[in-house]
Amino acid sequence: MVEFLSFREGDGGQEPAVTVESFTGQSNSTAVRIEAGEDARELLPYLDRLSLVEVNFPAFGDGRGYSAARILREAGYRGELRAVGDVLVDQIVAMRRCGFDSFRPDKALDDAAVERALHRYEDVYQKTIDGRRPVWAKRHPENANG
Repeated sequence: MVEFLSFREGDGGQEPAVTVESFTGQSNSTAVRIEAGEDARELLPYLDRLSLVEVNFPAFGDGRGYSAARILREAGYRGELRAVGDVLVDQIVAMRRCGFDSFRPDKALDDAAVERALHRYEDVYQKTIDGRRPVWAKRHPENANG
């Protein structure tokens, strides 16, 4: 069973993450946890000092964390971006495409199910942060930038 999954080199960040409010009010933390409903844009001035951002998914159907990941990655955040909480195996591929590179689900995931999910589809359809070319860009390279 998978309790922690990382696509980064080395071990995942071990520093305890503080709340966004605590983080913006202090100068020594390098890990922060975004709760549902908090605005990831509050962290943009601090991206250079962050090594870990945890994004909490309180319920599998709560998609606000996907937006937080995309905002941070598009703004240039290169540190560890970890999905925590009610993370299901069928969400991992979409979360990876938005920029998550580590996962700590509330309930351990089946190893075989994770492998199947990660290797199920060779091509992707949407343009996202992970750098994979969408299938439409492969078919019509003249339109790849628009």
